Amino acid sequence: MEHIAQEIRTIVKETSELLSRMEPDEVSYKEGPNKWSKKEMLGHLIDSAANNHQRFVRASYYAAEEFPQYSQIDWVRIQQYHESEWPELVALWSAYNRHLCHVIEHLPEEAFSAPCNIGREEPVQLGFVIEDYLRHLRHHLSKLLEKT
Repeated sequence: MEHIAQEIRTIVKETSELLSRMEPDEVSYKEGPNKWSKKEMLGHLIDSAANNHQRFVRASYYAAEEFPQYSQIDWVRIQQYHESEWPELVALWSAYNRHLCHVIEHLPEEAFSAPCNIGREEPVQLGFVIEDYLRHLRHHLSKLLEKT
């Protein structure tokens, strides 16, 4: 899984620079009342990091099989990311993901087969959750980096 941690680290380094250059109008723009601004999209990625952080650590001591579901719309709404300062969101997202890389690199090998609940009927292995985190990160960053 070290290769995934390294890939996340590279994505964060490259993307943080691009995100930092975005203009306030661009990151605050919403296509509609039920659409997220780029601030809210990045907030969602911060929430994803926070939820997955819990899963990674808990699964490593077999305590993530009954983990609660993540209600992404409620998390973004309650935390009011749209009202946050963009540079602070970028810094938090970057730091949190660098920490997740550290966590992934230091998980014991046997933890990758531990059961982990990510809101599905049946738990999946932690290794899948880590791989899926990278996929999810790439997906949302591609949307986030699109010009509005």
